[in-house]
Amino acid sequence: MANGWTNKGKAHVLGVTFRGVTPPTNYYVALVTGATVPTADTNTLAQLTEIAAGNGYTSGGYQLSRNSTDFDTLTEDDTLDKGLVQVKDVSWTASGGSIPGSGDGARYAVITDDNGTVGSREVYAWWDLTSDRTATTGQTIALQDGELSIA
Repeated sequence: MANGWTNKGKAHVLGVTFRGVTPPTNYYVALVTGATVPTADTNTLAQLTEIAAGNGYTSGGYQLSRNSTDFDTLTEDDTLDKGLVQVKDVSWTASGGSIPGSGDGARYAVITDDNGTVGSREVYAWWDLTSDRTATTGQTIALQDGELSIA
């Protein structure tokens, strides 16, 4: 699963680490369509197209706390010269209809801050799900071992 950091995300990590910027209380993993591909220049969720809410998917995505449960692996990799953190496995199970409820399937997962206005949430990183994902009742869309690495 390919992933990337936005410039907003890089600045966020540096600000929290070196300037004492207060991090958000929570982060979110949201699902977006392929209508607009996330890039290093993506700043907010409003610049992307979030999948339609309903049937097991909530607008804004899945909430993650800043702890070792939700960010369950932290590694210093001297062989590949990188540091990485993995997000716990996250899934959305369709109930009472399909995810998404309408429109295009999920092509990307993005990690955002917790701004109360979903469209204003800052996008820090993304994962390419490699194809549009949909789930019918009882099926699941899952993000497993979502890795954020800095090389």
